[in-house]
Amino acid sequence: MKKVKIFSTSTCMYCKMAKDYFTANNVPFEEVNVGTDLAGRKEMLDLTGQMGVPVLMIEGETQPIIGFDKPAINKVLGL
Repeated sequence: MKKVKIFSTSTCMYCKMAKDYFTANNVPFEEVNVGTDLAGRKEMLDLTGQMGVPVLMIEGETQPIIGFDKPAINKVLGL
């Protein structure tokens, strides 16, 4: 299974939905809370040029998925 890096904040309901979805589907993920992690926030801004979360970087993919886009996530992860 491909590993996912999720840029999130602790108050974002779509971030929570994405993390719950990954957990339910046994998808390993690393969370970067851009509300508290300044280096993570800079990394996300460098990748996307925006502050909206969640931003998902999936192993082997060059383009981030912005938002909890379940069809795009399923396609990339083969779910």
